[in-house]
Amino acid sequence: MPAQQSPDFKKAVEQSRKLKAKPTDDELLQLYGLFKQGTQDPPIEQAKQPGMFELKEKAKKNAWQKVADEGLKPAQAQQRYVKLVNSLKEKHGFAG
Repeated sequence: MPAQQSPDFKKAVEQSRKLKAKPTDDELLQLYGLFKQGTQDPPIEQAKQPGMFELKEKAKKNAWQKVADEGLKPAQAQQRYVKLVNSLKEKHGFAG
């Protein structure tokens, strides 16, 4: 069952799509990991394991696993996602 999403988190998800410049690959992986942990749809234990040659999918799953291994609850991941988006808005500009 997906986690409850806070209004701030939903707003940050929309804002992340309106950055003026594309975030770095590392920043995108951080966003992905926090988003997936924050939504829990599906929980990481039930997520599909990427194939051997699916390098992009492996990187994304590893980013999510890193967040999960920190023990972040969905609400905590959502808060960190909001903070990250706010810092990216300052760094890359925001077309909102």
